[in-house]
Amino acid sequence: MSKQSSEADAEWSRLYIDGEWTGPSSGETIPVENPATRETVAEVPAATEDDVDAAYEAADAAQPEWEAMGREKRVELVGAFLEEFEARLAEVVDLLVREGGSTQGKAGQEATIAMVDFQTALELEPPEEEVRDSQFFEGKKHHIVHEPVGVVGVISPWNFPLHLTTRALAPALVLGNTVVVKPASDTPITGGLWLARVADEVGLPDGVVNVVTGRGSDIGDRMAGHPIPRTISFTGSTSVGKRVASQAGSSIALPALELGGNGPNVVTADVDVEQAAEVGAVGSFTHQGQVCISINRHIVHEDVYDEYVDRLVEHAESLTVGDPAEDGVDFGPVVNESQRDDLLAYVEQTVEEGATLETGGEAEGLFVEPTVLSDATNDMAASCNEHFGPVAPVIEVSSTEEAIEVANDTEYGLAAAVQCRDLDRARELADQVEAGMVHVNDHPIQDEPNAPFGGVKESGLGRYNGEWVMDEMVEPKWVSVQHEDRDYDLLE
Repeated sequence: MSKQSSEADAEWSRLYIDGEWTGPSSGETIPVENPATRETVAEVPAATEDDVDAAYEAADAAQPEWEAMGREKRVELVGAFLEEFEARLAEVVDLLVREGGSTQGKAGQEATIAMVDFQTALELEPPEEEVRDSQFFEGKKHHIVHEPVGVVGVISPWNFPLHLTTRALAPALVLGNTVVVKPASDTPITGGLWLARVADEVGLPDGVVNVVTGRGSDIGDRMAGHPIPRTISFTGSTSVGKRVASQAGSSIALPALELGGNGPNVVTADVDVEQAAEVGAVGSFTHQGQVCISINRHIVHEDVYDEYVDRLVEHAESLTVGDPAEDGVDFGPVVNESQRDDLLAYVEQTVEEGATLETGGEAEGLFVEPTVLSDATNDMAASCNEHFGPVAPVIEVSSTEEAIEVANDTEYGLAAAVQCRDLDRARELADQVEAGMVHVNDHPIQDEPNAPFGGVKESGLGRYNGEWVMDEMVEPKWVSVQHEDRDYDLLE
């Protein structure tokens, strides 16, 4: 029997701390709106720094027993979590649509990837203990073991709230860590409270999973800079990520950061233009462009430039815009007014700077039209910034060398794409792009559990997925054992 009351089954108005559903110390709540209908989905707690303290203290107290439980028992419990997740799949897909403006296809894919996060985590095992001989002393052995870091703080974003929480939560739990989650204020249910409900239903030990909801301006610094966690997993903008890294560093916690992107899509002269433009449309317009790994700039060879722009416009204008809860809709709203206003400002400024508005550029409510801008350059507003929306500036270049120069002319380096029929040449170009992930003859909105996910330059630190995430979740420990007596002299 869940500790949750039937009243809470219909609401999301309480925090989850130390295995209990509790009201915030502030007594205040934050409304969560459906961005398509502007109706209130729920009222969630506005946590305070005291609530963050309580959550971290609960996680800290629970961690030694969770670690001592052993991997086999942890796998059993996390496996039960996955089973409950699968049983509630339709429920969380619906929440992703209503809370975050996800289309049904995107919501279904995100929920599936989140389940894969757990399936992959269940296979994780730290390296076995390694024993080495001392290089200096006879009869001395070095034992290298890997232990969980302890407590992991997870600060997740609103665009893929479920997956971008579970990709840190699942491996952290299996590897023996306890977790405190602070989801984004726009998506606090799918980013945290729903996962807490699953944890509660399956009976994870008290304090192993804790969720605090609240505004970043109120509790973000305390989440990132608290003295208890050893790792802070953050996904979001580079500007906020720098602050998170600074706060984490002040407490000597490891910041695991996936930050902003300005993804280039390099299109060479030898492509099938129709296919390349279709790939480009998916890369720019999936989830209304609100994806850190989306195509932010289309860098197209002059020989195919005009045709590429025409085909990209056709794809943009073919999208069915509307409430994603309705069947047949493949393009929904952006998440909030601030996002909409920033996007429209980027478009207006880019046109003023000399770009041509081929299609889109307007908004009704939070529905920003799929937008294509031709005659763009790399220094225009929609090109040089991570606009994070359905805006596709198309930049003309005269050579692949120029294309690579333009692609790399950014402080970001998260994801990129190269469209080129000559696969040997395509691979050469991919190797020259300064990004943590480059996809040839495909769009860059890719995330698979058997490949490292992360960026270079100002796009982040560390990697997620598979064995790569263990660098953030476990740490090596050196135990030396002197097996034979030896003479000791003071070091000189």
